[in-house]
Amino acid sequence: MRIVIPGGSGQIGQILARHFAAKGDHVTVLSRTPTQPSANQPWQTLHWDAIHEGLWTAALEGSDVCINLTGRSVNCRYNATNRAAILNSRVDSTRILGHVIASLANPPAVWLNASTATIYRHALPNDPPNDELTGVLGGNEPGAPDTWNFSIAIAKAWESAFNETPTPRTRKVALRSAMTFSPDPGGVFDVFLSLARRGLGGTVGPGTQYVSWIHETDFIRAIDFLIERPDITGPINLAAPNPLPNRDFQRILRQACGMRLGLPAASWMVEIGTFFMRTESELVLKSRRVIPTRLVDAGFEFTHPTWPEAAADLVTRWPASKRRR
Repeated sequence: MRIVIPGGSGQIGQILARHFAAKGDHVTVLSRTPTQPSANQPWQTLHWDAIHEGLWTAALEGSDVCINLTGRSVNCRYNATNRAAILNSRVDSTRILGHVIASLANPPAVWLNASTATIYRHALPNDPPNDELTGVLGGNEPGAPDTWNFSIAIAKAWESAFNETPTPRTRKVALRSAMTFSPDPGGVFDVFLSLARRGLGGTVGPGTQYVSWIHETDFIRAIDFLIERPDITGPINLAAPNPLPNRDFQRILRQACGMRLGLPAASWMVEIGTFFMRTESELVLKSRRVIPTRLVDAGFEFTHPTWPEAAADLVTRWPASKRRR
């Protein structure tokens, strides 16, 4: 297949590019900072600014799949400048892709566009999980911090941009992804595990907030599954079927890496810590209880459905160089 991955220079994009290249597919990554093919990255990289048409449009003509992952990282403080960058990078890139795909003579058969599981409301301990069929979208929830409402507004604007341009010859799927865990350096699992190994992997905040996640193997397999299923359109939750409270999530991670104890962090401590780390507490304090009903109903079977065995696998595959720290 011919696979085009706008915004494919990040961790998730590189995971997918490696996967498709290993299968023998022709992979083109669209990036603001293109690089030359190498032994580690044997795919083509083209420049794009995620706003305007350019030479990159030729890569989409006659392609089979477009997987748009473009978006400024949310691992930052939500000041006015960063908020604008987070919103515009998602909406503008999605909008220009829709315009181009609609105009092509031979557009891709399927367009998978990144979204986020954060689109759902904060799930209290007794609330049911959120799926694509009955889940409640968040926004302006009583008592919710401004940063939480901002994240939900971004998710809604992102999907609105995805749906605004009709692409009758291209099937569209919105990927409402939970945190994707891989052993790659610098990824979100790397951060969690590094903290746990330093004795900082205790309960975060109240500990009752749910953590939704997906193992990289199942993320990749789900992408393959969605490409091959022409009957699936619309929003799809990319999350393991067993989210769990933060308290249990952290305890199981400590067990997987052999740490008996982990210092807890009260909510006020998280606020101070994230301020100095130049990130936001919303990323760990908002409860995300998301389940993949549409994937499971379509016949998808998870290789890593539960956190204990997923954590054990990821710890085992964590780079040896990291273990020596």
